[in-house]
Amino acid sequence: MSSQANAGTFILGDRVVNRMGYGAMQLAGPGVFGPPRDRKAAIAVLGAAVEAGVNHIDTSDFYGPHVTNQIIREALHPYGDDLVIVTKVGAVRGEDASWQPAQSAEDLTRAVHDNLRNLGLDRLEVVNLRLMGDIFAPKEGSLAEPFSALAALREQGLIRHLGLSNATAAQVAEAQTIAPVVCVQNHYNLVHRKDDALIDALASQAVAYVPFFPLGGFSPIQSEALSRVAADIGATPLQVALAWLLARSPNLLLIPGTSNLRHLSENLAAAELELSDDVRVRLDAIV
Repeated sequence: MSSQANAGTFILGDRVVNRMGYGAMQLAGPGVFGPPRDRKAAIAVLGAAVEAGVNHIDTSDFYGPHVTNQIIREALHPYGDDLVIVTKVGAVRGEDASWQPAQSAEDLTRAVHDNLRNLGLDRLEVVNLRLMGDIFAPKEGSLAEPFSALAALREQGLIRHLGLSNATAAQVAEAQTIAPVVCVQNHYNLVHRKDDALIDALASQAVAYVPFFPLGGFSPIQSEALSRVAADIGATPLQVALAWLLARSPNLLLIPGTSNLRHLSENLAAAELELSDDVRVRLDAIV
């Protein structure tokens, strides 16, 4: 496993985290639904990630549902003092594995307590409001009601910090009039760059941006140009895609997910890649 030192650190809320983190979504079963095929392997991946220096884990109680949080608790509880677990609320899973909005105050309160119980915590470090929008793309509309409900739970001491997921720039601005926003988690990667302006705006505010699907999600990034760059510098295409994100802006925190130890090692090794100016120009041109 590689050291995380080369990736640098950034502030998430009031905690310093290594920029190369881990996303727990793939620890659930196929389609992020039901139990994993190999629970022991999932536990081993979490242990290896933390041992390698990962101290930022992204999860949600609607992964499974409940599955990933229960595995995280089994693998890592009691948690190290430097470990920051970020979760998200705003959806539930149907019996058919569908993703359904759950944004009422009652829904969100239930979700926060589910996360607390399944993670074995008295307070959640960071909770993202997951706006459903078009599932994997944001859609304009007021978030005042659900975000205010989470802000009230924060005032009660159940949550330390709040963030947003799948949000537009206007929604981020609206949320910031209600309570501080410490991170935004949106779809962004080498070939999907609609949030460039938002990333730069958040960087100027020292707010973390956490790209979901950093490697393309359910359809991994495929590009002949990316493959040529990777071959030229002796890395895998997905390692290069992660290294490009780390180089994109210092406020980007990465959460690539995997249930495989070898893939975990490869992902973390991307922190050691240093992209030359020429390579970055070639990668920037891919979009």
